[in-house]
Amino acid sequence: MSDAFDFDREIDRTGTHSVKYDSRLAVFGRTDVIPAWVADMDFAAPPAVTQALTERAQHPIYGYTLFPDSLYEALIGWLQRRHGWTVQHDWIVMCPGVVPSINAAVMALTQPGDAIIIQPPVYFPFFSAATQTGRKLMQNPLRLDNGRYTIDFDHLEQCAQQAKFLLLCSPHNPVGRVWQPEELERLLQLAAAHNLVILSDEIHHDLLYPGQQHHVLAARATDQYSVITAVAPSKTFNIPGLNLSALIVPDKTMRNAINQVFNSLHVSASNPFSVTAFEAAYRGGEAWLEALKIYLRDTRDTVQSYLAEHLPEIKAIPAEGTYLLWLDCRTMNLTDAELKHFFIHQAGVGLNPGVQFGQEGSGFMRLNIGAPRKTVLRVLEKIRLAMRR
Repeated sequence: MSDAFDFDREIDRTGTHSVKYDSRLAVFGRTDVIPAWVADMDFAAPPAVTQALTERAQHPIYGYTLFPDSLYEALIGWLQRRHGWTVQHDWIVMCPGVVPSINAAVMALTQPGDAIIIQPPVYFPFFSAATQTGRKLMQNPLRLDNGRYTIDFDHLEQCAQQAKFLLLCSPHNPVGRVWQPEELERLLQLAAAHNLVILSDEIHHDLLYPGQQHHVLAARATDQYSVITAVAPSKTFNIPGLNLSALIVPDKTMRNAINQVFNSLHVSASNPFSVTAFEAAYRGGEAWLEALKIYLRDTRDTVQSYLAEHLPEIKAIPAEGTYLLWLDCRTMNLTDAELKHFFIHQAGVGLNPGVQFGQEGSGFMRLNIGAPRKTVLRVLEKIRLAMRR
């Protein structure tokens, strides 16, 4: 199936106002690094998406746009078909991206001074969802045991006694964990015991490696009204610049409160192209996704083999999901500033420093492998040469 789509094709993104490419000077201080950082992919979107957008663009009026029932039906069908989760139309809140939706939920459902639990190392906007809204940031760091991250439930229970809200990353960015049913069940039991609302960011839930299965947290909850789920086609189908996501909010009171936040800001998630791409991806992108997953699996395995043979100083935490690899560089014995300098100015590659994801990321780097394999190999070869120098 992977032969049906050309993921080896190298597409020049410079000059397209791409954050990943056109902000290299601002981010890395030089324009010639190979960028492997921000979480979008260097692959063409599914043909179904491009075709739908092309057809919509041919209509020359791009006015205010409604969310059609067919869009909701496409999302509901996808969640049922791919994840076995039955969602009602009324539960869905369309949002202008997952990060704004997380912030809106925090603002709607907590008060200034309330504690928000996060589990670092974790996607850095989780931190600001608390700190920039006047909430108290409470950290429940993941534990790294024998090369695999786990949740510290004993510490989480202590946090839950003082908190109102938990942000869960599932699958986890950046460590690549796919949480298992027993872990999610324990999390739900703990939340029920302490009246903790969980917002589960499941934006990477379609990007899993063989042998892994995503388990929707809300679908496992006895009372799924205490769980909010963030989903989007953006990571799955590489259309994050179109900024349309959804919150699944079964509880009507919570749903109304979140909508009120968006309404108070006069923020609309709707535009003719985001609506078109969202529906087209969920209706016509499945074969592309299956091919992508095979390609990413082979790239992940290639990186693991390359590191073992040529760069034993760096170890990749085995990724169960996402196209992001968490690289353990601690044996290089560099400070985080020195590590950043090495990758940018000696190797000439642009990765995310691990400390962006919390102090628990010290000594790590995040590598985006969502690119043609030859590009990823060039990144690794530049690191190898720099290491040998």
